Amino acid sequence: MTVDFTAEAERYRHELRVHCYRLLGSFDEAEDLVQETFLKAWRARDTFEGRSSFRAWLYRIATNACLDVINRRPPLATTEEMPAADVPWLQPFPDSLLDAEPHAEVVARETIELAFLAAVQHLPAKQRAVLVLRDVLGWPANDTAALLGETVPAVNSALQRARVTMRKHLPEQRADWSGEPNPREKAVIRKLVEATERCDMALMASVLREDVTWSMPPQPEWYRGRDVVVDIWTPVMVGPEAFGEWKVLETRANRQPALANYVRKPGEELFKPAAMDVLRIEGDAIAEVLTFPSDRFPLFGLPASL
Repeated sequence: MTVDFTAEAERYRHELRVHCYRLLGSFDEAEDLVQETFLKAWRARDTFEGRSSFRAWLYRIATNACLDVINRRPPLATTEEMPAADVPWLQPFPDSLLDAEPHAEVVARETIELAFLAAVQHLPAKQRAVLVLRDVLGWPANDTAALLGETVPAVNSALQRARVTMRKHLPEQRADWSGEPNPREKAVIRKLVEATERCDMALMASVLREDVTWSMPPQPEWYRGRDVVVDIWTPVMVGPEAFGEWKVLETRANRQPALANYVRKPGEELFKPAAMDVLRIEGDAIAEVLTFPSDRFPLFGLPASL
């Protein structure tokens, strides 16, 4: 191998992390798989003969490592009522790290949002890899087939089946989403922040769509409907069992608005991390909330207390 391995591999760290993340849905596992990819590539560096690009060689190693992980996972339970985002291992990806990737197509919003990532998790392993390589990264069918050790007809067939499954799990209004929050979406975010900090449940209800869904990966529970969600949130916000006072910081995850919620319990001086909500907004209302544990805060560069 004639290339400087370390320097050349580092060029592709960011996009390989996003690639593994798309396949796995888990930021932590994606980080681990990139390290595993580099280790495997280093050990096999003398076998790299240059018939493909160094980048393609790394993608082959990374993709196959991800397929091994996917094949060890239990299949997702699926019903017509269950939201596609009910994926136990799903984790958010900070926009600040997406911005480190110089190639726009690698982090295009429509292929990095949580709705897309969750839908991908419902695909069998090979279909998942084919969809990401072909439709997201734009690889030709023959290159995809070579990477996966498949025939071109098999790759084309897998892609068609994957597209059908994806259409079943993606939100209907997804084509209308914009790249950045428009003024209406910003107003929705401001209202939700205000409602949280004031513990104003009526205001909070006003920004939720009637059929809003709420999931809490890795917990298996999910809920649908504005009244249901507000009824569950109310004891946390108001009344004798309320957690305390709330402060909210805005951030971004997966090219979507996200809110970092902090709570100050009675008798305490500081607001401590509570949970992160990643929002999907349609029109002037929140259509979906995914709540993640506060252990994600350091990854987003959020303060340990307020």
